[in-house]
Amino acid sequence: MNKFTIKWLALIGLTFFIAACSKTESEIVEIQGKTMGTYYQIKYVLDPTQQKNESLSTQAIKVQIDEKLELVNDLMSTYRPNSELSRFNQTDNSMPVSDAMIHVVKSALTIFEQSNGAYDVTVGPLVNLWGFGPDKHPDKVPTQAVIDEKMQLVGSQYLSIEGNKLVKSIPTLYVDLSSIAKGYGVDFIAEYLQSMGIENYLVDIGGELRVHGRKPESKNWAVAIERPVAGQNVQRVINVGNNGIATSGDYRNYFESDGIRYSHTIDPKTGKPITHKLASVTVINESAMLADGYATAITVLGPDAGFEFANKHHLAVYLLVKQAEGFKAIYTPEFKPYLVED
Repeated sequence: MNKFTIKWLALIGLTFFIAACSKTESEIVEIQGKTMGTYYQIKYVLDPTQQKNESLSTQAIKVQIDEKLELVNDLMSTYRPNSELSRFNQTDNSMPVSDAMIHVVKSALTIFEQSNGAYDVTVGPLVNLWGFGPDKHPDKVPTQAVIDEKMQLVGSQYLSIEGNKLVKSIPTLYVDLSSIAKGYGVDFIAEYLQSMGIENYLVDIGGELRVHGRKPESKNWAVAIERPVAGQNVQRVINVGNNGIATSGDYRNYFESDGIRYSHTIDPKTGKPITHKLASVTVINESAMLADGYATAITVLGPDAGFEFANKHHLAVYLLVKQAEGFKAIYTPEFKPYLVED
């Protein structure tokens, strides 16, 4: 064998070695952490070129995600006394706030009007009264007199936006965005990922999701509606598409007193926890924030009024209603395309 042949074979071998050691396939990256009193889990796909980009390294992305979620908490948490929302709650009249706060509150007020008051982000005093807020009262049933007193402090009709200011017409008004801020956080992270050129991802914050694109080999992201019982039981597998998805239910956060179960979801019109048979509401929307808010509104409205509301506003909604044995599933026509056949 001559020297040319040897060199040629050596070159082929080196090329094969380099190709074998180089990443030639897309891969899924997963980042986990804690925020807003719950977990977050983010999965996204990087192609071979993106895998070489230091700004897209797992550590770099996680740092940015944690910073952005901290910002959301610093704006909208009621558990942080110096958050923007807490400072507004401590004012007597009005306060300039961030664009993000204006965006979220404006959406909350829209859902309040659409639902005729069933969705109300000023219900906080009642939530706290029943032991489901940051005050953490003992698990006991308040008297009707105390409920009536707190209801005088509730009503999104007393909350408005003037330019860059939030305005309250009663000084004691207390705003709690926990029913919509988590969805906003999901959207915030999803938009950040897309700004970095990441088009295929699943963002999950405490069960509120936003999905875009697909996994490698064109596989859909696996998303399922959970059966509202103890454990992780799958009710139905769905294909969310490029959308947000939120689920609201009364089967996790509650307390019992004298054999009666009290849900964490408060009806602003009665001042008491809901008592109907609607166990779970799942909403799909382009915005995880809106899906989050609508899921809460429908949960308060109940199975009949909630389903009527969903149809009126052409929402993609899946309801699970308690029956004597098990649950009955009903869904709007807009939800049907997302169902995966059994």
